[in-house]
Formats: sequence, structure tokens, C-alpha cells
Amino acid sequence: MGNGTSRLYSALAKTLNSSSASQHPEYLVSPDPEHLEPIDPKELLEECRAVLHTRPPRFQRDFVDLRTDYPSRHPPIRVMQWNILAQALGEGKDNFVQCPVEALKWEERKCLILEEILAYEPDILCLQEVDHYFDTFQPLLSRLGYQGTFFPKPWSPCLDVEHNNGPDGCALFFLQNRFKLVSSANIRLTAMTLKTNQVAIAQTLECKESGRQFCIAVTHLKARTGWERFRSAQGCDLLQNLQSITQGTKIPLIVCGDFNAEPTEEVYKHFASSSLNLNSAYKLLSADGQSEPPYTTWKIRTSGECRHTLDYIWYSKHALSVRSALDLLTEEQIGPNRLPSFNYPSDHLSLVCDFSFNEEPDGLL
Repeated sequence: MGNGTSRLYSALAKTLNSSSASQHPEYLVSPDPEHLEPIDPKELLEECRAVLHTRPPRFQRDFVDLRTDYPSRHPPIRVMQWNILAQALGEGKDNFVQCPVEALKWEERKCLILEEILAYEPDILCLQEVDHYFDTFQPLLSRLGYQGTFFPKPWSPCLDVEHNNGPDGCALFFLQNRFKLVSSANIRLTAMTLKTNQVAIAQTLECKESGRQFCIAVTHLKARTGWERFRSAQGCDLLQNLQSITQGTKIPLIVCGDFNAEPTEEVYKHFASSSLNLNSAYKLLSADGQSEPPYTTWKIRTSGECRHTLDYIWYSKHALSVRSALDLLTEEQIGPNRLPSFNYPSDHLSLVCDFSFNEEPDGLL
């Protein structure tokens, strides 16, 4: 093991061992990463795989080519959406009855999460249920060239779990060599004029290659059956905020999130029929281009088996095209004990899309 790799292993070990909430007395202030030495992503991926050497290999997932006749003079923008499962919830509240306790150990599960991110090399990363931002993701991803923002839930359920690592929330990362931050907004969602426990981050970025701007947003709406109207109201509030940020449809938009809502729910219909002219990227994987995947989360809890489509990547269909999308894991790959598992670190699947700007956007832009 060379000196460079040894330093990487030491950095990784430090993030593995840090667990105290006292590491981050102020959750909304991100530490200055400039003094940290850059990391080669290939070397970090090797270190993660070394930690995971006793586990089964990663599942193979392929990108599906969805390109149309729109040519692109610039590299595509790869966006990853993922609810990574808060560590405190995975170990303390979510009751994954078929998942071995050893599969949820943070020391290894963290490396599975990083391995998934490093394998697909997203330009933009939108995460939910992040409760190890300051001691893991921000330090490591900043050294990989990402700029990060974290917005915790005001009353995170993680705080009810003994030995928690602080609140969970949404995180948004983008590669600084590809994008320049134009504006950023942390949004605490409201429902029927009441402030809620759910949040969103919306950032306007400028592509350094093309000079074109777009808005990227990440959110995580209220969970559980019986809260459909609440989610609908939260979705309407988010759409209203995004309408203002994007000046109608002037600035193209990508919205990533765990909406906790099937396509039959009102909040999904609000986004599908919005004046922002949005389409759901993963519908394009279906035969007719109009159907969502059969699932984006699959788990077994004490209450039974849950197989739902809850996660989405919405985009401005007049301004952006989906060039490719990462296919989902099959039922056979997921296995009879479902998710999470020794093979996969979360109960939600990551969604990854490559976007390009339409060279000749129509009059809506």
C-alpha cells in the first residue's frame, strides 16, 4: 500500500470513527474545506472496496440510452437522487426485520454508500436522510471536488434515537469544476400555512462549459399513509417557491426527491400538471414512456412487506432532455429479504440520469 493510499485510508478511518454530535455545534454552517488535501476518487473507491472485502460485490446496473435527435455540444449533466437511509433510523427505528444487524454497521454501510456514489460519478448529488454530513460526506466529497449544502429537519426523528449523530436532512452536492453557484435557498416547507418538519434546498447553478443556468432542487416530503393531503400541500408550497426561483419557466429546473408518494397521489399530479412544464425522467424507461417504475423502495418491516414507487427526478421537458437513465435492480438482485442488505446500503434505490440542454428550446424558455 503506497503512501498516498495510506493517507487515504487514514482519512477514511477518521470519518469511520467520528460519531459525536459535538463535531457540529452549528448544523447550518459548513466548515471551510480549502485546507483539506484532494482525494483521487479511484483510490478512495479502492479503499472502500478493501473495507467491504468480506461482503458480496455490488449489483450490476446498466444505463439505458434514451437519446433523441437533440445533439449536444457539451458533456451531459449527471444527476443522482438517493435516500441513503439515516443511520440512526436504520439501526433504531425502521425495524428492517429481514436485514441482519451486521449489515447496518456504519463502518461498512458508509463505504457501500460511497462506493455507489463513486461508481456512477454524478456531477450533482441530491440526498435525503443524511445524518452523517459533517463527519463523513462533507469532508470526503469536498476533497473530491464537490461543494455541499446541508439543511436538517427541524425536529428530526433521529434525535429520538440513543447515541444519534445529530438530525437528518437533505444534502446537495455539485462539482465545482463544472458549475458555479449563482444562488441558494433553504426552504422549510409549509402545509396549510403551518411550518412543517420537511425541507428542501434549491440552487441555481451556471454551467462553466456552456454558460447556461438551471435550478436543481432536493426535497423529502412527509412519510406515512394518512398524510396524503399534507404531502399535497407541501408539494404545492415547493412548486410555488420553485416558480419564483425559476421565474416561471425562464430557468430550467431539475427536482429530485423522496416524495413518499405513489404516482396516484395528488402531490405527484401537482408536479405532473404544473405550469413549470415538468416530466418525470424515470417514466422514459417504460415501454410507453408514460409509466413510473414498479418500485424505487422495497423493504420488510414488522408491519409487512412494502414495495412502492416514491422517488423521482423531475425536469423541465421544454429545456432539458434525458440522454440516459440507470436501470433499477431486478427482484432477483434485490433478493427475498429485500432492502437494505449486505449488498445494498439503503431501503431506497439510487436514481441516476444524464441530462443535456435542448439546443433549440421552444418558446416556453
